[in-house]
Amino acid sequence: MTKLFLGGIRPLPPENRPTGIFKHEVDMPVWLGREGLAGDAQADRRAHGGPEKALHQYPVSHYTRLALAFPEVAALLAPGSIGENLSVPGWDEGNVCIGDTFRLGDALVQVSQPRSPCWKIDSRYGVVGMAKLIADEGITGWYFRVIEEGVVAAGCPFELVERLPGAAPVARLLDLMREHRPDIDTLAAVATVPGLAAAWVAKLKERVERLRNL
Repeated sequence: MTKLFLGGIRPLPPENRPTGIFKHEVDMPVWLGREGLAGDAQADRRAHGGPEKALHQYPVSHYTRLALAFPEVAALLAPGSIGENLSVPGWDEGNVCIGDTFRLGDALVQVSQPRSPCWKIDSRYGVVGMAKLIADEGITGWYFRVIEEGVVAAGCPFELVERLPGAAPVARLLDLMREHRPDIDTLAAVATVPGLAAAWVAKLKERVERLRNL
């Protein structure tokens, strides 16, 4: 079942820096616009939010893996707690591709890039090493851009409507970025995957150039 989460800005212990990672589940219909869900907020707009990170989905199945790795906070590891906006069982980095277009309620959304986990995840749960584990194991989730705005709600349809030719699974990008010396031609090819956010295209091309100059 489709679940939606949003939240405002709150202090993040222990330093009480502002964050939008704390979300609550919403049952009422919500407008999904180009910048995300109405009522949702991000504290650091340099790293979060914007048209290329309008909506974040995190695979439900990953919470079990996180709970096994961090049993001391297992009770906190529930859908919505890591800051995602969207939770739908059955989808993960292996079966979702960059550029995939999904119908979500009345809206149309497209996968734009993987999430890059940051230190706030550790602070959110009061542990050390969760953000690193998420990055190391490639269980990051991903972001959507909004192609068609519309009303969405808990339980609304979430259906794949288009997969672009040459699409690459989110997991493939994450695997390549974790490799110490990935194949240069493969890395360059992935940088041309349709639908990939410009920031990730630049990141991949920069790494290609660095590898070529070694």
